[in-house]
Amino acid sequence: MSGLLERLRKGYGKKLVSLHAWNGWIVVILALTGLVLIGGFWRGFLGEGRVWIKWLHIVVGIASILPVVYYLLLAGKHWKQLKQKPWQRFNVLVVLALLLGWFVSGVLLWQFKAVGPGVSNAALVVHDLLTWIGLPYIIYHSITRVKWLKEPSRRTIKNDACATEGQGLHPAAPQPVYTRKAFIRGAIGAGLAVTLGPSFLKWLGSSLGSAGGSQTIDKLIEENANTLVPDPVPLPASAPPMGGGAQGHFRVYTVTPIPAFSNGNWSFTIDGLVNKSFKWNWEKFVALKRTVQVSDFHCVTGWSVYKNTWEGIPLKTLLKEAGVKPNAKTVKFYSGDGVYTDTLTLEQADMDDVMVAVMHDGKPIPSDLGGPVRLIVPKMYAYKSVKWLNRIELIEGEHVGYWEERGYSNDAWV
Repeated sequence: MSGLLERLRKGYGKKLVSLHAWNGWIVVILALTGLVLIGGFWRGFLGEGRVWIKWLHIVVGIASILPVVYYLLLAGKHWKQLKQKPWQRFNVLVVLALLLGWFVSGVLLWQFKAVGPGVSNAALVVHDLLTWIGLPYIIYHSITRVKWLKEPSRRTIKNDACATEGQGLHPAAPQPVYTRKAFIRGAIGAGLAVTLGPSFLKWLGSSLGSAGGSQTIDKLIEENANTLVPDPVPLPASAPPMGGGAQGHFRVYTVTPIPAFSNGNWSFTIDGLVNKSFKWNWEKFVALKRTVQVSDFHCVTGWSVYKNTWEGIPLKTLLKEAGVKPNAKTVKFYSGDGVYTDTLTLEQADMDDVMVAVMHDGKPIPSDLGGPVRLIVPKMYAYKSVKWLNRIELIEGEHVGYWEERGYSNDAWV
């Protein structure tokens, strides 16, 4: 074993430089692909390419452990050389903690089906937190270590007259450049803090300051852009919610600006290949008989909200009332944003827990969460649970939904 370590440590200095470069490129690739994956614009623009970017992120993330393991084999010698350099030791520990933390939380997110929603939800918060801390730190570390800032001899101001006589200022002599160096480093740090600080605090408040999720949901309800009246009156099983209250918090994703509805511009339609079409206004729709169910809500991006108490109308009840014609094969759902659509087969639509929901945990569904009415398909990822649902159409053929056109699976089973 000692012989193997000796061979690995041969050319130690060059290997450390190479490892530093590899780690740098890995972080750059993970940062860029990660930003693309969470960005709403890129989610819509890239289409199927987003699926490939997701797999690139996963593969590079898994590979990121290899430089770390290699470094740990060299760490003993490196650590001794840093004995008199506490800040460099600190930097090594920070970078190792970031890389290991990203790797572990990333693997848990990748394997969220195996580890369960509870673990994957916590892993997502950790992954995000490490990103908020790690990227600014690495950016700062990288900028302040570029050669023109690191090597005084490259920045020394020389007197032209003296230089002609071969009497340039010695690089090691005391110079104002060190004050300039400290100022530049401070300015870079302040710039990163001002630029990223507000976004970080907003994320921190929504992610860590709302244990159980109620604070975040209540905030969304306060900011509800919908103005429909009357509010639906919750059934006894909804208030208090029989699920005990949602655990976790929703992340608001949308492919369009969030629409707002009032009694004047909202209606709900069932049409197409049905025996009897329906079109309800809000007052009539909210008076329909509702039921209550408890279910978990899973997003394909890795987060979940558990024990949601939904109140609404089972989809199978609405379809039975409308009467499905024999040649109908697919149930198509329309979002009130005018863009988003998705489908279920008749067999999928007949599942007992597929619901046209109007309430969440005993309260109206706010606009940011897809209210006033949204589809809930608990056994599938949330891109099937169409927000701002205002029309159901029975069709004979197939229809490719918004995200399915962009590379997502048509069968979105969790």
